Amino acid sequence: MTLVLYHYYEAAQGPFRNLSSLPLEEAREILRQIVQEGKTFASQRAGDYMETRLILESRAREAFIAKGGQPANLYPHYMTLGPCNWLCSWYTEPNVVQIDWDEFDDRSISFTYGDLFPTMRYEDGKPYRQQVYTKDEIREVITRYGLPQEWNKHGDRGPERYIEAQIWDENVIGKYYPSIYGGL
Repeated sequence: MTLVLYHYYEAAQGPFRNLSSLPLEEAREILRQIVQEGKTFASQRAGDYMETRLILESRAREAFIAKGGQPANLYPHYMTLGPCNWLCSWYTEPNVVQIDWDEFDDRSISFTYGDLFPTMRYEDGKPYRQQVYTKDEIREVITRYGLPQEWNKHGDRGPERYIEAQIWDENVIGKYYPSIYGGL
């Protein structure tokens, strides 16, 4: 089975823009503007979104390191494992990047079964909560539970809508977007 990673984004902004890479006050200001405009999914985020996000990203990074991951960055870029058309609804003019997962070094990519936020915060007893997976491990999880975007397309069966991939360096995405990452 060929596995492909997808990155959804606002066409006018370009791909792989990351609030976590900015100074906290700058990220908060951008988020305030998004909330004020009220046009996209991100406009619904809570006031403490950035603080929570940074904590969860740090927890995911540490869990990944404990499993042998070697993240180059303090924060990840986000993709989904497989397509999730629901994410197009997050943007006024959506666009998507697709990259074969084999292009990513196993030590630079982790996964959560669902978006990082509900995966790390919900306490409902599901065995994939609070878990970060490697490439080998996520294959086993898919075999056991399937792809959330197939069994939960409408979000009526829980917060899992897709498998999230956390990309912990720009080596691969820099090949596709050298103007963003200086041609890494």
